[in-house]
Amino acid sequence: MSLDELAALPESFSGAIRLFPLPNSVMFPHALQPLHIFEPRYVAMMEAALADDQLLAMALLQPGWESDYEGRPPVFPVTCLGRVVSHTRLPDGCYNLLLLGLRRASIVRELPPDRAYRQAEAVVIEDYYPAPAAAQRAHTQQLLLRQFQRCLRRALTKDEPLEQLLSRQLPLGVLTDIVASTIKFETSFKQKLLSERNVDERAQLLLERFETWDPDERALQNPFPPKFSSN
Repeated sequence: MSLDELAALPESFSGAIRLFPLPNSVMFPHALQPLHIFEPRYVAMMEAALADDQLLAMALLQPGWESDYEGRPPVFPVTCLGRVVSHTRLPDGCYNLLLLGLRRASIVRELPPDRAYRQAEAVVIEDYYPAPAAAQRAHTQQLLLRQFQRCLRRALTKDEPLEQLLSRQLPLGVLTDIVASTIKFETSFKQKLLSERNVDERAQLLLERFETWDPDERALQNPFPPKFSSN
């Protein structure tokens, strides 16, 4: 399967998503997220995805989830729909997988709890590029790329895959998502970025955040691609 095919939603996508709620991780389109799946309900979710369309939707749990983690604590309504692009089933039945972020999706309603894992009806959110900002967009992109590269230098990292990616003429929406997924911003700010479909507003949020943020060697969320996270 080509990269374009991996990044595309299946034509048969109905809007029904498998929810993978996590307390401290926000995923973005265009990003790769390694995950370690070990809870039985999420192992079941993984097996259902592999038998069907390979899609999972990572969602951030809202504050207060600790009191009902084993149940159905509220999640933020905007999630990231991703495709399992590779996986390994471990001897103990758990999974290591690599998830590729595809699209933002907004939860319309959760579906009845007839599976071990949570499911929802969702609508895909496409990036919005307002016409009035078109003339300024290239300049905004240059500013954001410069700030991102400054962070990479301060983090004392030389990441060839990431550098190669940044050398391409990326759309501003793709750049904002790569920056948001790579830099170690607080989780609440990452969720705010995920929830913003206006690409110019998303870039402005990042530029404003960079103005008051002094990166150091711990600035990066993880190497590119990041290390495995556990559910």
